[in-house]
Formats: sequence, structure tokens, C-alpha cells
Amino acid sequence: MVLIGESINIMSKTIGSAMKERDAKPVQDMAKAQVEAGADYLDINIGPARKAGDELMEWVVNVVQEVTDKPLSLDTTNPVAMEAGLKAHKNGKALVNSISLQPDRLEQELPLVTKYNAAMVGLLWGTEGMPRDASERGILVADLLYRTGEVGIPGEDIWVDPIVSPVSVEINQVKSCLEFMSMLGEIAPDCKSTVGLSNISNGAPTNLRPYLNRTYLIMLMKCGVYSAIVDAFDLEMVKIARGEMPAIVDLVHRVMDGERPDLVSLSQKEVEYVKTVRVLTGEALYSHSWLEV
Repeated sequence: MVLIGESINIMSKTIGSAMKERDAKPVQDMAKAQVEAGADYLDINIGPARKAGDELMEWVVNVVQEVTDKPLSLDTTNPVAMEAGLKAHKNGKALVNSISLQPDRLEQELPLVTKYNAAMVGLLWGTEGMPRDASERGILVADLLYRTGEVGIPGEDIWVDPIVSPVSVEINQVKSCLEFMSMLGEIAPDCKSTVGLSNISNGAPTNLRPYLNRTYLIMLMKCGVYSAIVDAFDLEMVKIARGEMPAIVDLVHRVMDGERPDLVSLSQKEVEYVKTVRVLTGEALYSHSWLEV
């Protein structure tokens, strides 16, 4: 699985301040640490960057490329800044993160993907906002493939993002995202997929977020997910993605298939995963104390 490190983000207190002050060291230290932890791509998130976004994106891309040859995921809603990042990018194929199905985003950014021979994240956010279920996601994918086909972007350069939403907010969206991911290989066999994994645990206490992130990743793996934007410093999550915890992965997949293991016979770690699967499938209600119930 391809892991995209999420930590070079302008919303971070340390990294955001370094970006604004053009202080390269914290940004470069974060880049090197994520690569060492196991990231395959590095996400460069500068947000909307309405003021001098092109200069900021160019600067960040250049300072990160001074310390790593990993390809970058360029994350901004500012098309001028996006193009500046694509111009500066030189390590492999850049990833445009992301292009939604909103007409202005398609019109402004699809040409950049072809111009710079980049890959793109196709965010399944339509003109009416968040898709309600797996069927609406399928309709949006069809629309996305039609529009990308018009400009000659091949399927293998499209990474479909179904939009992961917090389990603490809406369990039906969590379930429909999994349902859609299990269908994507048939709907768009040439495309890849990616998710913003940490979204699943937004709203949960900090100490509990890794349980949700790791378990949902395993559930998505059953559905064939290609990549995820992740906290690369979650070492257990990285081990899961690298195939180093097959027994836990098998347990989660069996529970997804309806098996109900006797919790008394399981280790503490196994119990935590089983309880978390039950929450993420809607079998048990989410609360901050789900592991204690």
C-alpha cells in the first residue's frame, strides 16, 4: 500500500509557523522524519493560500526536495499555487490533491494534470456537495471519468477519493464509503484509490484516534484500497500497511464477514480491534468509551 504522509500541513502550529516565516529546517526535519517512518509520498498542504500562494508552494516544494527524493502530493485549492508546485516538482510523478467535481475546479485544474504529466486525486465531491451513499459515489466516478477522458488523463493517473467522514458524526457514511470501495474495481478498473484516513477519527479523543484509523485501514484493505493519506508516525498502522500484522488483518476481515469471536479467548489487542470493527460497521454505537464496553 502507498502511504502519503500528512504532516507537512499549514494547519500544524509548528509547520504552519515555519511556512509563514520561510524557516526551512522544521519543514525539512518533518519531511525526513516521515520518510524514515515509512511514507512513500509527502503531502504538501498549504491550504487555500490566497495571498502569495504560488510563492509559498514553490518554496515548500523546493525545500522538501532538498532533503528527499520522494514524490509529493500537492494539496491546495489555489490553482495558481498548484501550478507553481507542479513547475517546481522534479521527483517522479506529482500528485494533484485534489480535484473535485465542481465545474470551476475541473476547468482550472484538469489542464494542469495533463500539462505537467501529473497524477490526480479525484475527490468525489459534486455540485450538491457530499455524496449520500455508494450509488451517488458511483455516479460521480462516472462523471469524473467522462471529464478526465475528454482531456486525455488515463485511468491509472486517477486516484479516486470517496471521502471518509468521522464515525462520531455519521455511521451511514462510514458504511457507504466501504461499500463503494468494494465496487470501485468494477466501476473503474484502471483507476487507483486513496483516502484521508485520519478523517475517520475526527472528533475522537487523541489517545483513541489510532484505534479507529488502524482498524478502518484494515477494513479498506479488504475493499482493495490502493493508498491512504496517513499519520506516518503511527508505527502500528505502518506495519499493517506493510503486511507485517497478518493475524490482526485476518481477524478484522473475518469479523467483517460476520464471525463473532469469543472475546474471552482473545488477547487485549485483538479485543480492541474486534470492538472497533463493530463500531465502524454500525453493529455497536460509537461513544468515547467503546473500548471499555
